[in-house]
Amino acid sequence: MIRMIKGVIFTLAVIFLLGRGKVFATTPMEQVQSAIQQVMTLATNSDGEERNDTLRNALMPRFDWREMARQVLGRRWSGIAERQDEFVSVFTEFVGNSYIGTIGSYHDEKILFVGERMEKNLAQVDTKIVSRKGETTSVTYRLHRVQEDWKIYDVVVEDISIVANYRSQFERILAKGSFDDLLKRLREKDGRTHN
Repeated sequence: MIRMIKGVIFTLAVIFLLGRGKVFATTPMEQVQSAIQQVMTLATNSDGEERNDTLRNALMPRFDWREMARQVLGRRWSGIAERQDEFVSVFTEFVGNSYIGTIGSYHDEKILFVGERMEKNLAQVDTKIVSRKGETTSVTYRLHRVQEDWKIYDVVVEDISIVANYRSQFERILAKGSFDDLLKRLREKDGRTHN
């Protein structure tokens, strides 16, 4: 009887581990494809504030916002140790709302998945957005492995990295002002007021 129970436990453990392996084996391209298809479906089947909320719920978990925020602040990240969570929150809202607004404006565009590269825990998924007029825009998603998922930590549009672009902008603000000035500007641009 004990041998049978141990056998059942072992079998369940193997099934559990194999099941986790299947999730883990999902490629970065499959995860980006799934997210984009879900977002495009949601964008065309809903409108207004409901659409933005739905897009937000579908899209936000696909990004590693903390890693993006860390990279955007670069060398200044360690200097705000006690306020990192606050910055991540404000940065997430600012960039997330901007990105959701852009994606939400897509109608009838085609997304082509051009290629995928992986090296250890890093990956890159290359796509092209083809407009109704046939104009193409290259968009590259940079991802890294976080537990069993691939999370986006940068998006490169026509060779311009979102992380590098914001790093440059934020560095200019911080060179002339304080960290509080940066937070205030991000909150103002996000259209929200905070005390």
